[in-house]
Amino acid sequence: MPYQKLADLPDSVRSHLPHHAQEIFRATFNNALEEYGEEERAFRVAWAAVKRDYDKGEDGDWHKKPD
Repeated sequence: MPYQKLADLPDSVRSHLPHHAQEIFRATFNNALEEYGEEERAFRVAWAAVKRDYDKGEDGDWHKKPD
């Protein structure tokens, strides 16, 4: 099911990703779900999109990659 707002995202996404990364995840997930019709695939695509712009630091937090 598509996520209408950031508050609808799973706790594992909301509690770990910064706001902008959550926006990327939500938009990508919704588009992938519509395109492929598979929730598992949509999750993989959404995480890949986040990882293009963000890295998980040694501190366990996600940080935006430098431009």
